[in-house]
Amino acid sequence: MRTATVVRNTKETQIEVSINLDGSGIGQFDTGIPFLEHMLDQVAHHGLIDLSVRCRGDLHIDDHHAVEDIGITLGQALKEALGDKKGICRYGHSYVPLDESLSRVVLDLSGRPGLVYEVDFSRARIGHFDVDLFSEFFHGLVNHAMLTLHIDNLRGRNAHHQAETIFKAFGRALRMAVTEDERMKDQTPSTKGTLTA
Repeated sequence: MRTATVVRNTKETQIEVSINLDGSGIGQFDTGIPFLEHMLDQVAHHGLIDLSVRCRGDLHIDDHHAVEDIGITLGQALKEALGDKKGICRYGHSYVPLDESLSRVVLDLSGRPGLVYEVDFSRARIGHFDVDLFSEFFHGLVNHAMLTLHIDNLRGRNAHHQAETIFKAFGRALRMAVTEDERMKDQTPSTKGTLTA
């Protein structure tokens, strides 16, 4: 089983993330940030990844440190769970609609961090959640998972729908990329022979 548990403690946050890439889509979350938990549940469910995230953070200031650090810790767990990446498909992509919204996510488990994030939310907050923090979350994730990620919200008027299509599409793209291909069983999916930086 491709699993990992990472604990990350700072003066601002105390986080534990557990991931099973060969799971069934079970999500367990205790972060104090309900909308982020709703989005992480989309990743788990649509990615068929078992994901547990616990966080205690300085939410009395705002959600920034917790959201960014959860992204960092999830990235570290994903990198550890992938191991040497032998036999994986490596690339993943997905288009996901929700009513008027449509998002495209394309990723490469390349060993090189990079984020292209083209999202123009229709409003600044979804409930109490500041939508600017999604960019911080994905920056933290790609920098520590060492993956290349392109996120494009192609259309949308409802910010909740925009966010949900992004996270669902990320889950689906990740599911595709981590899937093992029997034809590549003992091979690294790179002509370089490695998927490390």
